[in-house]
Amino acid sequence: MSGTRVDGLLLGIDFGGTKMAIGVADADGRLLAHRRVPTHADRGAPQALERALGLAGELLAGVGGPLVAAGVASPGVIRPDGIDLAPNVPGWERLRLADAVRDALDVPRVAVDNDLNAAALAELRLGALRDADPGLVVGIGTGVAAAVTIGGAVVAGHRGAAGEIGYAVAGGPWPGTMLELDFSGRALDGLAEELGLPDGAAGLAAAAERPGPARDALAARVDEVARHLVTCCLLLDPQRVVLVGGVARNALIRGLLVDRLTEVLPHRPDVVLSRFADDAALLGALTLAREAVPAPR
Repeated sequence: MSGTRVDGLLLGIDFGGTKMAIGVADADGRLLAHRRVPTHADRGAPQALERALGLAGELLAGVGGPLVAAGVASPGVIRPDGIDLAPNVPGWERLRLADAVRDALDVPRVAVDNDLNAAALAELRLGALRDADPGLVVGIGTGVAAAVTIGGAVVAGHRGAAGEIGYAVAGGPWPGTMLELDFSGRALDGLAEELGLPDGAAGLAAAAERPGPARDALAARVDEVARHLVTCCLLLDPQRVVLVGGVARNALIRGLLVDRLTEVLPHRPDVVLSRFADDAALLGALTLAREAVPAPR
């Protein structure tokens, strides 16, 4: 409904290592127009930001109406002068996302948060965590990360880095390697290439439907991430775990992961797949925008 006119518009931008999603919503958060485009991470951060802002301007012009707030979801730990722990797009650490969005679109209010935190906010307000506390959101896509929700709020941590489990120690002699290098979309793409399988992670998962080397290799990687999620569940004792991201949507991978949690946890939480598919972080960004607008007196 790109021609709908409203009194005030909200903008949401979800930056990912593989794709970017941009959405425009009315003041109640109802999505009016949205687009998804590739990030082209190998071309660096500036072009990704420029294209996203250009597309946001086009969508806003198509809908019509004043922009009252914007929300941005980004990988990493967001600081006013840059971004930490966002290695998948070269140059991302130097971006000042709030300033860039504010300047390009002349919007008075801009809220920026980590993409998994934004997804968790969407689950709290709109999705599977509305009636669950505590909650754990686990994102398995280009990378791997988590977000914790307690008492209806997302827990950021002392430095905003709560849930960055992609940096957990995995495999081999100390200090081993990073979990994200073992289990993520990119890691599974690499594993598929090692095994001579086409189509990356999707091809690996398809081959693993049958007993053989592909299934054994994939199961070993699932075992690694499961160990860390078991620890997360023992520490938090969540009522519900919500899985988001492209890798998590694969039924075989999700089934293997749930089987491992069921096998060892003394109190297994509900484990569900987000009903938002690729849009959890985008809806979270729009929620950030909506909650940045002061409530009328």
